[in-house]
Amino acid sequence: MAADVVNLRQFRKAKARSERETAAEQNRITYGRTKAEKSLTQAQNEKATRDHAQGRIDKLDQE
Repeated sequence: MAADVVNLRQFRKAKARSERETAAEQNRITYGRTKAEKSLTQAQNEKATRDHAQGRIDKLDQE
């Protein structure tokens, strides 16, 4: 009965590599946006800010 010999150093390195790849994939999903998507979001935010500022009523100092 022969046992399968496992090199623990290689096993730990492979496990760490796998975990890093999993984290990298999650980061690509979370943070990976194209330049066009980023600029579109920025333009939408600026427009919303302008629209909000246009509806503001300025109070005059009546002292």
